[in-house]
Amino acid sequence: MITRRFFVAAAIALAATFALPSVASDFPKGSPKFEKSYRSALAEAKKSGKPVIVVFSASWCGPCQQMKKNTYPSAEVTPMHDKFVWAYLDTDEEANAEVAKQFKVAGIPHIEFLDKEGKSLGNQVGSAPAPAFAKTLEGILKKAGGKAAE
Repeated sequence: MITRRFFVAAAIALAATFALPSVASDFPKGSPKFEKSYRSALAEAKKSGKPVIVVFSASWCGPCQQMKKNTYPSAEVTPMHDKFVWAYLDTDEEANAEVAKQFKVAGIPHIEFLDKEGKSLGNQVGSAPAPAFAKTLEGILKKAGGKAAE
């Protein structure tokens, strides 16, 4: 006989399955290589001389997931992948709380654009379709002193 206790346990297990945070391995094919931490992104930027894109996101955020699936791997944004160091930080992870506070993240997606030294070049709060985001990246690249995609 199936008991109430069984249904409660099943509901908890199902909820836990869908509540798991988004991981880097679930990025669609053609996505940029995302660093998993702010510090590793800054270290890579200093080493490579490239500006940084820090994406603050969460697995439950619809607009964040839309950008993840459609904008970052798009034909318009792909030419910009190698011109930046990319970091994808889940705001639900405690390890990202301090950096989210540093950049005053109040809503997501929140995207910070930094020069190779970690100084702000601007930010974007809210999602954007691929063509608009690619234009933003071209502008950020010019601010950083780099060349846009040809």
